[in-house]
Amino acid sequence: MWTGRGVSAQVSGVSVLAENQKLLEEQQISVPKAAQADIQAALQKGCTVIHIVTDGKFAGYLVLSDTVRTESAGMIAQLKELNVQPVLLTGDHENAAAAIASQLQMTEVHTNCLPEDKMRWIADKQQKQESVCMMGDGVNDAPALKQADIGVAMGVTGTEVAKDAAAMVLTDDNFATIVKAVENGRNLYRNIKSAIQFLLSGNFGAILTVLCASLAGLPVPFAPVHLLFINLLTDSLPAIALGMEPHNREVMNEKPRSADESILTKDFLGKVGLEGLVIGAMTMIGFLTGYHQNGALLGSTYAFGTLCLARLFHGFNCKSDHPVLFTKRCFNNKWLQGAFLLGAALITAVLMIPELHIIFKVETLNWIQLGLVYLYAFVSLPIIQFLKWVRIKLRKNGE
Repeated sequence: MWTGRGVSAQVSGVSVLAENQKLLEEQQISVPKAAQADIQAALQKGCTVIHIVTDGKFAGYLVLSDTVRTESAGMIAQLKELNVQPVLLTGDHENAAAAIASQLQMTEVHTNCLPEDKMRWIADKQQKQESVCMMGDGVNDAPALKQADIGVAMGVTGTEVAKDAAAMVLTDDNFATIVKAVENGRNLYRNIKSAIQFLLSGNFGAILTVLCASLAGLPVPFAPVHLLFINLLTDSLPAIALGMEPHNREVMNEKPRSADESILTKDFLGKVGLEGLVIGAMTMIGFLTGYHQNGALLGSTYAFGTLCLARLFHGFNCKSDHPVLFTKRCFNNKWLQGAFLLGAALITAVLMIPELHIIFKVETLNWIQLGLVYLYAFVSLPIIQFLKWVRIKLRKNGE
């Protein structure tokens, strides 16, 4: 057996070899002129020809015709739109490969490839810091599947060797599944980033509030029980809900990211810092309002309520990098709506029910004061939405 070149066997004491054109030429086995014309005709039609050799002599050939799924061409076009460059690496003859490439509208084609040729091509791309996904089904594809950053084997028609070498197996052998997998992967990654963005920006807002109060010589805005309440409820509930954000096809318009790129990029940290600044500013305004009305305890109550509610509103900011306040997408996550309503109900109960005041170290608010807390918290939402709009405009003008 020559991996990727041919398969040998003993049949009734006769050595039989099924091989490709390249191995036939390496072994200097001649093909009768009568067969050459038929083989060339098959190749011109884009068929694959397997040569049969018995005891070192040409015995015949098999003609195979590859079929292309109707949806594959559309999937290739989608991958190109995603800045993913599809490349055809095949051991087939030039004509057979050209016929397939023409149907799929693929421009880069490498024919008569042996396993080492495929591995060499992949290694060259990896040296240029390019990520490579390799798809294959045969024994000859196994080394390349192992070499690639992501090896994808066919689950139905693929060999066991290919499946073992691959990192992923397509159970339906459908190329369109790759595009769907890219979409799902990008959405999951986006949801994780949204949850992290929510947690970091909210916590940064709280840190800024404490820092500003300390620099101004004012009392600490939050009691330990306030921070415990925030971490257990107004942090965890929206963060979990953002992780369950419905998938959106807008992620397919993003450029591929580097495989070793950190989540905490300069752009991401910039968004976290700006959003945290807005939340911290509104919380500080709430603290000062209460402090000037009736001292430190009322100021702490204002700050606690404003920060909790601002973070609940902020969950809607973290749904997308684009403004969503006046769109249907703002209300397409029932889990986030539930987290908001539950969190708002709990913090309102803490601020309004006298029996809870000793436990949570807050002062009773009247309806006007409660309305101010909700107002300060809500204002952070349109401000951040406006900043997102400005950010997009500046980015477009920069391009």
